[in-house]
Amino acid sequence: MKTPWHIWLIGVLSLLWNAGGAFDYVMAHYAADTYLAQASPEQRAYFDDFPPWATAFWALGVWGALAGSVLLLARSRFAALAFGVSLIGLMANTTRLFATVGAGAIDLLGKGNLVFTAALIVVALGLWLYARAMARSGVLR
Repeated sequence: MKTPWHIWLIGVLSLLWNAGGAFDYVMAHYAADTYLAQASPEQRAYFDDFPPWATAFWALGVWGALAGSVLLLARSRFAALAFGVSLIGLMANTTRLFATVGAGAIDLLGKGNLVFTAALIVVALGLWLYARAMARSGVLR
């Protein structure tokens, strides 16, 4: 089957998008003092107090998404699995945010960051559904 043009478009755009998430993860873990310098003391405390399980879900979210993008470009059916793992990681940490901070999430992160979190969820869900559809149609092998 000939590869549809939209696989390349979605694959490249998702790779760029998810590379941004990978950059954020690496910088937050290995250059936190400079990367989080603009964060408020409350925001810094929130990120400093991430429990190991939440860090693991963050890693699943970020690296699963990046793997999904690469697998999509490779036309592998495992792209759907990787995007699914990524979505689980993202939802676990989003749930943790609201379970621990609740309505104070707006005060902690600001409206802009919460809108961005909603965009992350929409994109992650869209990529998972797209990869599943491409696998079912035989485009991904």
